Amino acid sequence: MTVSQTKPIELYYWPTPNGWKISIMLEELGVPYDLKLVNIGKGDQFDPAFLAFSPNNRMPAIIDPEGPGGDPITVFESGAILQYLGRKFGKFYPLEERQRVETEEWLMWQMGGFGPMLGQNHHFRHYAPERVPYALERYFNETHRLYGVLNRRLEGREFVAAGQYTIADMAIFGWAHRWQRQAIDLDEFPNVKAWRERMEARPAVQRGLSVGAEQQKQLVIEKDEDAKAVLFGQKAR
Repeated sequence: MTVSQTKPIELYYWPTPNGWKISIMLEELGVPYDLKLVNIGKGDQFDPAFLAFSPNNRMPAIIDPEGPGGDPITVFESGAILQYLGRKFGKFYPLEERQRVETEEWLMWQMGGFGPMLGQNHHFRHYAPERVPYALERYFNETHRLYGVLNRRLEGREFVAAGQYTIADMAIFGWAHRWQRQAIDLDEFPNVKAWRERMEARPAVQRGLSVGAEQQKQLVIEKDEDAKAVLFGQKAR
């Protein structure tokens, strides 16, 4: 199935593991998109105009001006965006039901475990105002366990699901890209290491990772107390 995209998709984004999922997907698809940076350290995610279509005040989100029936559609949550784009363009999201279920299993594995647990590892290792030994051990151990799950899954496989490159790989890769910040030794997980090398060799993955890279360098959260307050001091509004 070939679907043309005339008007650019608007990508609301900041270069993080969740943001990279979508920049990589759009680069793999080769469709036009306009980048709308959401500086999460400055609180752009709380702008009422952004909240109107991303009610969880999180990026990424997209606006597709050529949505179903030709009318615009907004999509928030990275997993939902990947599924939407995969369905629309008929790429990286298999049509055959068994392959699709397998892809969705690993996408949800990332959304429910590999992302949140590694995120907590990041937080307590790099951002917490004090060292909390229990939290460091708890989230490192779970991170290590999840890398083990992924390593076993990749035994004898080039990609995670459905015998092909899918949105599941894109979703997982963004988080595995930061293995060093998670205190993970990739030599313990040779199948993951080889898979990462295959992913990083893809030109579209390289382009996706480069989106917003210069802006990211300007926000060093570990040294920016105002950014920490914005990111980690949120309550209901």
